[in-house]
Amino acid sequence: MEITRVLDAALRKAAAVWITSPGHEPRLVHAHWRDDALWVVTGGSEQQVPGLSDQAQVTVTVRSPSTHSHLIDAEAVAHLTEPDEETTQALRTARLNTKPEWEVVYRLEFSA
Repeated sequence: MEITRVLDAALRKAAAVWITSPGHEPRLVHAHWRDDALWVVTGGSEQQVPGLSDQAQVTVTVRSPSTHSHLIDAEAVAHLTEPDEETTQALRTARLNTKPEWEVVYRLEFSA
């Protein structure tokens, strides 16, 4: 699956994105861009994302890091996953202000 240059650049800079699940309001969540997918952790001390589940189709909205204005929307499919050790460490490192303790990890893959 090919990621557009604009989406790739936006997600590399974003520490948080808006996720909209069908039937739910958009939710601002911390996320980490890695291996051409957006990783989102939920539960425990982390955010709750209503409607996010395995195989859920969601819309990811990225805002400009400099102006905070709307930059891009992209459709993605959530996959419940168990990250490898390297990805787990990257997810922990990305959460600088808190001790991350999550229950579930999703890998959001973008539609072509």
